[in-house]
Amino acid sequence: MESQCVGLAEALGLSPIVKRVALRAPWKQLTPYLRIGGYAQFAPGSDPLLPPWPDLLIATGRHSIAASLLVRRLSGGRTKTVQLQDPAISPSHFDLVVVPRHDRLSGANVVSTRGALHRITPMVLASGAERLQSRVAALPSPYIGVLIGGSNAAYKLGPDEMRPLAQQLAASARAKNASLLITPSRRTDAEALRVLQEALAGLPHFLWDGQGDNPYFGILGLADYLVVTCDSVNMVSEAASTGKPVYVADLPGGSDKFGRFHRAMREDGITRAFAGVLEDYSYVPPDDMSVVAARVNRLSS
Repeated sequence: MESQCVGLAEALGLSPIVKRVALRAPWKQLTPYLRIGGYAQFAPGSDPLLPPWPDLLIATGRHSIAASLLVRRLSGGRTKTVQLQDPAISPSHFDLVVVPRHDRLSGANVVSTRGALHRITPMVLASGAERLQSRVAALPSPYIGVLIGGSNAAYKLGPDEMRPLAQQLAASARAKNASLLITPSRRTDAEALRVLQEALAGLPHFLWDGQGDNPYFGILGLADYLVVTCDSVNMVSEAASTGKPVYVADLPGGSDKFGRFHRAMREDGITRAFAGVLEDYSYVPPDDMSVVAARVNRLSS
């Protein structure tokens, strides 16, 4: 989520100062509806919010709403506030609200995007690919990049769910005479990873073990095909920014919001469902960042 804020700042040509905050009870449970308390809302360890106030504040996450509202008020409205993701209160509390279109939020100061904002640029992909190349040079191409998430409030990804996915990945690699470049996330279950490792025994692959630099950007840059688990709008959005074939691996569960997002991406020809078969296809990568950056720039004009 933080990368969405940083990505927008970078797209604006800014070097942001990152502030991380957490809330204490009862604000933690009642935000964003309990909007009194000033600095008392923030838990120990939160970064201080003090003048001089910035010209622009970009925030995301439920706990950040309290910070956005406080800074906007204390700055006398001089700080322009941009809130990413649905704040669950009226957009009128902010100068601009940026939400994915599957949230179905509208308003004069609301920008709807196809997916999540991110930091992916051609330069980021090229740099990441260059760093990863030496680590996978012995593996034959083509490369199948695999981005694995984990269980969350909507989906489940444990050992039982990993078994069929691992078998499909192995079948895809064999069919293409390809190598698998895989990065798990912090949410990936350790036992599920063990199942994946067993299924890939004897196949050319690179599986990040959590040590050293995360090869995430490098995998996006080097891969000829991308397979992404369906539990993360961020990962699917970042994969789709590459213009490469993006196959989404379904998992048990789901929600209305996730369902709307995945249907729209498939209907737009950007992603396809993963069933163990990979084909080449093309699409125009979404460019949400340029649209949002233009709207932010208009705040100061």
